[in-house]
Amino acid sequence: MRLWCTSWVLAGLLSMALPVAAEDREALLQAADTKVNGEYTRQRFLAVQKMPFEPTDSRKKALIIGDSHAQDFFNGVLENGYLSKYQLRTRYIPTRCQLTWGDEGGAFIQPKDAALCAESDNLMQAAAQIAEADVVILVARWQEWAAQRLPVTLHNLKLRPDQQLVVVGAKDFGKVSLRNYLKLSDTELRELRNKVDPKPLAANQLLRASLGDAVFIDQQRLICGEGETCRLFTDELELMSYDGGHLTPAGAKYVGKVLFSSSLLQGLQ
Repeated sequence: MRLWCTSWVLAGLLSMALPVAAEDREALLQAADTKVNGEYTRQRFLAVQKMPFEPTDSRKKALIIGDSHAQDFFNGVLENGYLSKYQLRTRYIPTRCQLTWGDEGGAFIQPKDAALCAESDNLMQAAAQIAEADVVILVARWQEWAAQRLPVTLHNLKLRPDQQLVVVGAKDFGKVSLRNYLKLSDTELRELRNKVDPKPLAANQLLRASLGDAVFIDQQRLICGEGETCRLFTDELELMSYDGGHLTPAGAKYVGKVLFSSSLLQGLQ
């Protein structure tokens, strides 16, 4: 009996010390495939983009507006089966254009992006659908200039008292270096913390100060904790982000659970 226990403990210690196993290495490589994951990020969000709310559907209406981080958020909702009591619709506004009202962003949008932003969806075009929604959720990789102007942008939306607004901040996992992770043990992967881009943290700080906890969700803090680093793997050793900014299916499920269990989103389930 003692020999069996000793062998079991030794096997456990060895598994903690050894690099990623062959089958786990293959799973990790698949999880980091940017082409496959990029399609995953966009697909379901775009399927209901600009789709009108169905008047014969008695469920409440939720409208999710934003960039690829809004697409991540939407995947987190669907992976966990959240907001099933709502009609879910989406509007896509590219990161380079930001969520602003009218010409507010004209002085800040890069000249090379002017044509893109002129042709893309925007909050003014979405105004009629925003007015229909019971819940409006704005999610983006906010730039500081747009974060500073968001209170004015929200004023221009003219939301009614019976509508609920949620603003979700940016997230960042730092640089993904797959080759390095393949050499690490299970314990090292669980303990790994990446240094993140400080820009989203600065924008989140502005939004937190101007909007408060009744409206703003700092998902970077919820996912990563305080400081300038973030974990990249779940406790089950699943890669959460394939490019440092966007979520794998496992990451979407993990982040969705964090957001809906530890923020004002709890009240929407």
